[in-house]
Amino acid sequence: MNTRKLAELSMLTAAALIVFIVELRFPDILPVPGVKLGLANIFTVYAVYRFKAKEVFLMVITRVTLGAVFSSNFSALLYSFSGAMMCLAGMLLVRRIIPVKYIWLCSIIGAVLHNTGQILVAMLVMRSLAVLPFYPILLTAGCIAGAFTGICASLILKRHTPRSSD
Repeated sequence: MNTRKLAELSMLTAAALIVFIVELRFPDILPVPGVKLGLANIFTVYAVYRFKAKEVFLMVITRVTLGAVFSSNFSALLYSFSGAMMCLAGMLLVRRIIPVKYIWLCSIIGAVLHNTGQILVAMLVMRSLAVLPFYPILLTAGCIAGAFTGICASLILKRHTPRSSD
């Protein structure tokens, strides 16, 4: 990885962390655990279509780990990590079949997978299906938030045209 690419990924990670910390200060949208806008994912969705899989993976791992450190919420690390890995794996697969003009659709699929990963971990940790009734609410909110973050990532991609040397 060249210096320019490393610097760009570092800035994207930093921007995502700043947005994540700011979003922590917002009041809860719904009284359901796990429902949030996920604005930091704008940078992840953008990176999925802009960088190699390995590079985006490193960015996401860094963002999730530092997000837990900065928010002092290490108990949420397991949920965030599982959701982020399912989301990233799914988006990296579907980017091969979904063209960049439909990046919002890739983002929605990522949001659904993120919520699925979190619900699965919650069921394993709690050894119970008690969280399953939250799943439809999480999916609905995730699709709305995923569409929004995907549209935002699309706008960033349209404004940022990489040079031929990238």
